[in-house]
This record gives sequence, structure tokens and C-alpha cells, in this order.
Amino acid sequence: MRPIIIIWYCCFGLLWSCKERIQEAKKSDEGRPNIVLIMADDQGWGDLSFHGNTNLNTPNIDAIAKKGVSFTNFFVQPVCSPTRAELLTGNYFTRLGVHDTSAGGERMDIGVPTIAEILKNHGYKTAAFGKWHNGMQPPYHPNSRGFDEFYGFASGHWGNYFSPLLEHNGELVQGNGFLADDLTDRAISFIQTHKNKPFFVYLPLNTPHSPMQVPDTYWNRFKDKELNMTYQNPEEEDTQFTRAALAMVENIDANVGRISEHLKTLGLEENTIVVYLSDNGPNGWRWNGGLRGKKGATDEGAVKTPFFIRWKDHIKPGIQVDRNGGSIDITPTLLGLLDITDTEFKADGINLAPWIFEPNSDYKDRIIYNHWAGRTSLRTQQYRLDDQNRLYDMVNDPGQKLDIAEKLPKIRDSLVLQKRKWLSKYPPLTKETDDRPFTLGHPDFKFTQLPARDAMATGDIERSNRFPNNTFFTNWTQTKDSIYWDVETLKKGSYQVTLYYTIPEGNSGAEIMLQQGKNTMRTTISAVHDPPLRGMENDRVERMESYVKDFKPWNMGEMELDTGRMPFVLKLDRIKSTGPDVRLLQFERIE
Repeated sequence: MRPIIIIWYCCFGLLWSCKERIQEAKKSDEGRPNIVLIMADDQGWGDLSFHGNTNLNTPNIDAIAKKGVSFTNFFVQPVCSPTRAELLTGNYFTRLGVHDTSAGGERMDIGVPTIAEILKNHGYKTAAFGKWHNGMQPPYHPNSRGFDEFYGFASGHWGNYFSPLLEHNGELVQGNGFLADDLTDRAISFIQTHKNKPFFVYLPLNTPHSPMQVPDTYWNRFKDKELNMTYQNPEEEDTQFTRAALAMVENIDANVGRISEHLKTLGLEENTIVVYLSDNGPNGWRWNGGLRGKKGATDEGAVKTPFFIRWKDHIKPGIQVDRNGGSIDITPTLLGLLDITDTEFKADGINLAPWIFEPNSDYKDRIIYNHWAGRTSLRTQQYRLDDQNRLYDMVNDPGQKLDIAEKLPKIRDSLVLQKRKWLSKYPPLTKETDDRPFTLGHPDFKFTQLPARDAMATGDIERSNRFPNNTFFTNWTQTKDSIYWDVETLKKGSYQVTLYYTIPEGNSGAEIMLQQGKNTMRTTISAVHDPPLRGMENDRVERMESYVKDFKPWNMGEMELDTGRMPFVLKLDRIKSTGPDVRLLQFERIE
């Protein structure tokens, strides 16, 4: 295989000897470049020493940029699941069925090839370790979207970062230590196992997303630290939250360093493309280069992210690309670097490889669109039109302080027209228009989870938090109340059903029933299990999300299920004072 890098080197007149070295390295399939794609969660553009933040030190992340290429204008989406969908497919999330960050709205439509599927078809071993956030149940699960191995969680956020309940290829398992470290351990192990074959490792870490938990080693550096660089409106900044976020980023940096060192030890540096970015802007008001906006908004500070690529001896060190790029460009660019074409792959993004090797190459101005919660902005090379159709010169006014729409009405009007065209071309789904059921029993996969996040409840049953991800149901005090899931069962058969529950002392003997149409199963919960809420003992600042508990698995037995769309309803036949708190149902198909 002749990688495209050889072609670029020819096109741009770089050293022939370097081209020969690349060609020599790629004589066999085993010589094709590996990819390690690392993504932080809720880290802002300004949360790196590379971008001038003296509050922290991130030498290992910075080294990817210094020894490779950095993009000065790279834009993702305002929140997690849209960016991930774009990164994986090269297409805008609004055409992929993604419209929310929980309760099914985070699911990425099937039938659109992911970069993992494409690379797998070209002989790569593929793995994802971390926060998936594009669908939990197959065919939305990462194992059904091209990843040979998945370890982490599919939800939008997690409630405990120290040895939490996770999943490994659909099976529920217990994590080992601090989550970001655990995920990195898994990535390193995968690299070690597949060092002699091309691999794609996707490492979407869960930090610095809240809850703000970080090991003492990192927290002790920041808990009393004076912050020399602060948000432009300092009265809005929660300095303890900032300290926790920066401590978490330094932990990320240490893990990036571990991966870099492992690649070096294995002799894989020259044959591995390493990519680093974040999925959206910062999750709090803190120093971000004076940019306006944080996570959830569509302004520059909410969608501008670091984007670094290193490929030792192939990409010149210290290259800076000023041309606009975005999350929709990641898959086309990586496929371009690998000289891989796929007839089924269609993208909204472009291949940025030419500017990686020649930053001053000809460039046609383009528009990158940002959208969330009914707000849409767009970015050209020079201008940003915000969600209220105010116009800003981003070259001379990166903080979006001066609206120049009245001075440049023709530019403003043309961009407003382009915004309308884009929204018309890619009308996003909403909670009201999304009628997709949750899926169960995919023929190719053994396990399916139905978490409380994806369910609804009747009567007095309460969700443990208003943010559905990682929640559980509680206050089940009446037999007339129930919990239900909108489910389409994909394969008829027998399934082992496990309930993850807690129940307080004095309430053993609760009789619970699960119903799917005419199919029912009953069990009596005889074991009391009433652990305390957890999480607060590790939180550096008070959280917004649900606290968690150590839920216990209860084998409900085997249940025969029919195919088709029918709700799954969990009911109580008999209780004393209160029924169980419910975290999830796990289904295992019995062959």
C-alpha cells in the first residue's frame, strides 16, 4: 500500500529521501500507520500551557503540538454527543439523529459508516476506551459501530470516577482505580497486544467533566494555588471548580505522557499518528484566551478546541495551521493521511492533510456551522455570525466584543442566508419528532442494558436527579406505580434478566414483575441491600449530577421475549413500606 503521505511529499516538493523512508516503512500491511485519538471531555481551548495558561503545566499534550501540527482555528460542537458523532463519521450531527445528550437523543443513526468500521475493513484492530455517548444498546453500541473492543461507559456522564461500575463489550464489570488512569491502562494494554498490526485506539476520556473528582496527587497541587489567569469577568468564576478542572487536565497530561512513552518504548512513534482534542468548550467560567462563551453556547469559546496531530518524522515539528477545521474533518483527514478510500463514505467535512504538510497551500474559504438547543452560529475564516445574527471580525476581535453587522450588511445578510439554507438542509430532530424506540436483543450481540436513564416512571416514583444520565429511580411506595421503557425487541428468544437494585431494611419480600406484552416474569427480592449514597466523599466541589450507590445484581430469571415494539414495564405486586431503587436491567440472550 502506498500511503497518501508519499503523494503529498511529492506534490509539495519535500525531500525525496524522506519520501523514500516513508515508502520503505509501508512495504507491508503491518507497516501501515496506527492511530491513537485522544479526546478530553469539557476541556477548554485555554486549559493548556501550550495556549499560554500559566495556571497549569501540560508538557505531554503540548509536545504533540510542538513536535507535530497545531490548528489555531478548530471548531467542534457546543456539547459532547454531537461532537463525537461528527468526529466518528465526518458528518454534521444534525443529519445523524443526534439532538440531545441523554434519554436516547444522543444516539447516532445506523447506516452511516464510522471511521472504526472503515479502518476495520482495511485490516485495523479497533478499540474505544472511555465515554462513548452515541448510543448504549446495539446497534448503537460501540461494538456494533466498528470497535472490536469497548471498555468504559456509554452514558453522557458518570457519577463516580474511582473504581466505578463500567462495561466491557456489553458486560458489566468493576473499574480499577481512578477512571482516566484505568482507561489509559486499557489503551496501553491494547497497544501492547496489537503492536505488530495496525491499530486504531479511540480514547475519549471522561475528564474534566463533572463531577469534579481527581486523585490527591493532582488536587494537592491546586487546592491552595493562586490563579494568575482568570476569566475576563472574575466575579463569575468559581475558583475551586477551576482548580479541580485544571488538576484533572494535569492528570490527563500525565496519561498522555504514559501513552507517548509506551509508543516510544515499543518503537511505534514513527508509525503512529497521535491526535489530541477536546469535545467542546470549558465546563465553567475560567481563563479561555478571552473568548466568549462556554460549554453549551455557540460562541467561539464554546466551540473552539485544541487540535494537535503528531506523526514523528512525517509531519514537520512546530507546524501551525490557521485554516479553519472542525470535528467534521477528523475522519476525512485521517483517512487521507492513510490513503484510504471507501466508496460508501460521504462526508460534510474535508481532508485537511494538504495544510498539515503545507500550511500556506491554496485554501477556499468555507463555513463551519455550530448548533445546539435552537441556537445556530457559523464561522468563516474571518467572521462569526452568532445565533442572534450579530457579526464579528474574529481576526481582529476574537472576544466577540464589537458587532459589525451594520457596517458590513452584505456580509451579514449573505451569512444569514447561508445559515437558513443549512438549517433547511439539515433540520435537526427534537424530542417531539424523535420516535426511535430503544433496541434490545440485537442478533449479533449478547448483552443489552436498559438503564433508568432511558425509562419513564409513573405516580410518585422519582428520578434521583433532573439530569437523566447515571440516575436511578427511587421512592417506589405504591404498587400502582411503574417504570417503563419504549423498546423494540430485535430477536425472539430466551433472555436472562438481571435487576440492579437497592432496598432498605425491613422491605425484603418485595414481589416485582417485568412485562412485555403477554410475556411476564416475577421474582421476590429476598435480600436486603441498602448502601449509602456515594460520590460526595471524592467531590472537590459540590456536584450538579446524581450521587450514586453500589447497586446489587438480582437474578430475576429467564424470560421469553417476542420481536416487535412493545413497552417493557416493571411493576410491583407486593411491597411493605417501599420497593427497590432501580438502576438498570441487564438482558443476556441465551443461545
